[in-house]
Amino acid sequence: MKKWLGIIALFSLVFALAACSDSSDGSGGDSDGGGESASGKVEIFSWWTGAGEEDGLLALIDLFKEEYPDIEVENAAVAGGAGTNAKAVLATRMQGDDPPSTFQVHGGAELNEGWVAADKMEPLDDFYKENDWMDKFPEELIDLVSSDGHIWSVPVDIHRGNVIFYNMKVFEENGVKVPTTFDEFFEAADKLKAAGVVPLALGDKESWTATQVFENVLLGVLGPDDYQKLFAGEIALDDAQVVEAAEKFKKILGYVNEDHASRNWQDSAQLVANGEAAMINMGDWAKGYFVNDLDMETNKDFGYFAFPDTKGDFVVITDTFGLPKGIENPKEVKKFLTLLGSVEGQDTFNPLKGSIPARVDADPSKYDQYGKDTMEDFKNARLVPSLAHGSAASAGFLTKVNQAVNIFVTQGDVDNFIQALTNASSEM
Repeated sequence: MKKWLGIIALFSLVFALAACSDSSDGSGGDSDGGGESASGKVEIFSWWTGAGEEDGLLALIDLFKEEYPDIEVENAAVAGGAGTNAKAVLATRMQGDDPPSTFQVHGGAELNEGWVAADKMEPLDDFYKENDWMDKFPEELIDLVSSDGHIWSVPVDIHRGNVIFYNMKVFEENGVKVPTTFDEFFEAADKLKAAGVVPLALGDKESWTATQVFENVLLGVLGPDDYQKLFAGEIALDDAQVVEAAEKFKKILGYVNEDHASRNWQDSAQLVANGEAAMINMGDWAKGYFVNDLDMETNKDFGYFAFPDTKGDFVVITDTFGLPKGIENPKEVKKFLTLLGSVEGQDTFNPLKGSIPARVDADPSKYDQYGKDTMEDFKNARLVPSLAHGSAASAGFLTKVNQAVNIFVTQGDVDNFIQALTNASSEM
């Protein structure tokens, strides 16, 4: 019962995500016989119902149907709440021993401390080897979908959390250069503020957006090694480095828009688009919002850079799909997972969603300049999991961190914030 209470709590959280082959593409053969005749039904469970993400999912389904016309596909996407509704439905189904054929889940703690710990997933070690995937995904990414010595899911996309988008016209008009360090960021923010421009847009109507800023400050202060040690419990949450990060976070909050609590991330991104604010720290789904919803042009209307002092680091947010225990059609599901993990599948899905592929051998020509740059960084940067999006630590810990951040944004008391984080460590 204790385990299931943890699972239900995990999948009732609000996560943000705006806020998933063939043998000639290097993915290897289909472990269940390639293009041989197959029939049955595959139910694909996700929360991809928004613009871009739904287009990508439907394109994947069309591609699968072309290769396996006799396999029926059910798109069981559940709309609403950045996955909150879908996760609640999924928890009910999994607890009731009625799993979908495969389902969307973030790599990291959400997968490993959720469904793997609950003994609800089948390992995919042999499946990876049969498809020749062990060198097609970065080792650190495979580690993110692994626990207890086994691989549990297939990553289909990558989003980056430690990126800042900025209004290029506002920077130019105010003589602001792209900052690479915290000192340079604060210098730029002072100049913008003096000119009557909000330096950093924030919409923390949902607390994960502020938590995402904080996790990036942590990464900038601690560096990738100590960042991971922090969430592994090897560095205390009242460590001097964490206190320094909290103080920098407080200073950053002094540069955000006053109405941040009444805005969501799209509303705050709108401030940047309008030139009322200069920058926003948001996952790169914001790029899709700028381009697709606001008709802005990359590297003309808006630019992008790594969060201060995190150049060379990459906060990974990845959507993955695995093989639940107890399903009736594992052979057909493995065919779909093979497509998900292939170059063809990832290059079909990600350009439409606005993300980049999880494979390192995908075709850069299918992506815009932001995609090309991010793909290159993904290959070469140090990869670390996102706290705000459920990958770095347990759901119980994240819930308490979100609560602590929400209070800190309002009150700005560093000592109380550190104490709240320390109190939450028992959940980590």
